Amino acid sequence: MGLLFPSLRGYRRQWLGRDALAGATVWAVLVPEALAYATIAGVSPVVGLYAAPAALVLYAVLGSSRHLVVGPMAATAALSAAIVGDVADGSDAHFTALTAALALTVGAAALLAGLLRLGFLADFISEPVLKGFVVGLALTIVVGQLPKLFGVQGGSGDFFEKVWGLVADLDGTSGFTVLVGAGGLVLILVLKRLAPAVPGSLVAVALGIAASAAFHLEDHGVEVVGAIETGLPSFGFPGVSFDDLGSLAAGSLGVLLVAFAEGLGAARTYAARDHYEIDADRELIGLGAAGLGAGLSSGMVVNGSLSKTAVNRSAGARTQLSGVLVAALTLVTLLFLTGLFEHLPEAVLAAVVIAAVVELVYIPSLLTLHRVFTHRLGRAYGVAARPDFLAAVAAVLGVLVFDTLPGLFIGIGASLLLLLYRSSRPVVSELGQLPRDGHFASLDRHADGRRIPGVVVLRVEGGIYFANAERVRSAVRQAAGRKGTTAVVIDAETVSFVDVGAVRMLDALVGELDTRAVRLLLARDVGQVRDVLGAAHAEDRLRHVYPTVRAAVEAAMTGT
Repeated sequence: MGLLFPSLRGYRRQWLGRDALAGATVWAVLVPEALAYATIAGVSPVVGLYAAPAALVLYAVLGSSRHLVVGPMAATAALSAAIVGDVADGSDAHFTALTAALALTVGAAALLAGLLRLGFLADFISEPVLKGFVVGLALTIVVGQLPKLFGVQGGSGDFFEKVWGLVADLDGTSGFTVLVGAGGLVLILVLKRLAPAVPGSLVAVALGIAASAAFHLEDHGVEVVGAIETGLPSFGFPGVSFDDLGSLAAGSLGVLLVAFAEGLGAARTYAARDHYEIDADRELIGLGAAGLGAGLSSGMVVNGSLSKTAVNRSAGARTQLSGVLVAALTLVTLLFLTGLFEHLPEAVLAAVVIAAVVELVYIPSLLTLHRVFTHRLGRAYGVAARPDFLAAVAAVLGVLVFDTLPGLFIGIGASLLLLLYRSSRPVVSELGQLPRDGHFASLDRHADGRRIPGVVVLRVEGGIYFANAERVRSAVRQAAGRKGTTAVVIDAETVSFVDVGAVRMLDALVGELDTRAVRLLLARDVGQVRDVLGAAHAEDRLRHVYPTVRAAVEAAMTGT
């Protein structure tokens, strides 16, 4: 396959049945969801279906995830409506053309970012933040589906406003709708537990359509999907001007961030569960190609779907062949089967989505970060773990309170603050000599370690630079201030780098400690540290680095 269809490498014939079943299940969810998300975007419902086939196939050709399903999504659909609404001239035709054009600009930006290998930027969003983002997004999806489950209007706004709107509307609950939706949800969850090989989502959709047709549920107040236009989309560049494209450019970057974050979060979540790697650059390229395909097919913005990916994986998908099948079935739907979904109760659709994403609301994984912080093994764990927990919570609350795009920026900001926090607070450990072999190790971890009379040995675990130099200076000063101390030895083996500011700080420390009759010695520096000390013309004593901690301690004790 070369660089194409990476998920199909090493394909096994026995996977075909699972991929086919998963594709049919995702198709049953994608069609009505695509119709709904197109409405959110402010265009005809069929535009959501137009976007799916080309996007699914192109992602399967270029993307790195075996399970990710691309298509219209609620968050990017809402952003699309807001961005296009600011540019459109008020006509429906122009609005529809701009919607397709936005898909093109987002796709082009993603493709360019992937070709420039900018996927590494995703690594600045730490795993706890990404996990918090996924939890927040999953909760948002669930609360957005609950009004359909109860047959009420529900509210708009952030997560809490939607919850409040749902509570306020509960007095108008439709009993038949709750019965249908709750029945579908219970059926899916029971089948998932007792008969995981049975596609519960597909069974629920089929039974929902059958029940709706047989018992005329719409006459009893149960909302259904409704009529869908028939026929294939027109293919080509949308009828917009270059000025329109320029007006969409800035907004497309925000849409790209949301689309990439949600897709990458879903892809990495399921890749971790099935033990394979996700290539962020390929994800950008796959997302870009999918967006271009959707825009040229008169569609709308697409991205990796958390909910449909969950459905895909839970239905047993092994490769992107399931996505190709979804694309084929969507084309068949546009040509012949649009009437099939007219009677699908929206409550059943909501049940399918809720059952798919509820497993992603894995609060224990966040609590684990907090438990690591309170672990009794030492302060080093707390320093490393507490920011992880706080950053994850910040990402969750950012999505819940401020919605997806602001929540993502809050998560990114939390990632960067976490990075700065950790690098500005390197662990400075005191070392003691072990009686069994004479090596020096952290006293926090080795209770049998022995302090050397008059000599304090410190190890700085991380680079020393302008942001943490003062913290290192304080640790050395505190060690030098102990009664009877004549020398402080810094074990530099774990110091990955120093900058000029750190060298000047160490120079100043040498002079300061000299006035207190305390020597400062370095041991076991690595290449970069040695090079910077020499280039920055550090004090001679700093450039005379001892090969081992023991040698530095002996020199301190003998005064040589």
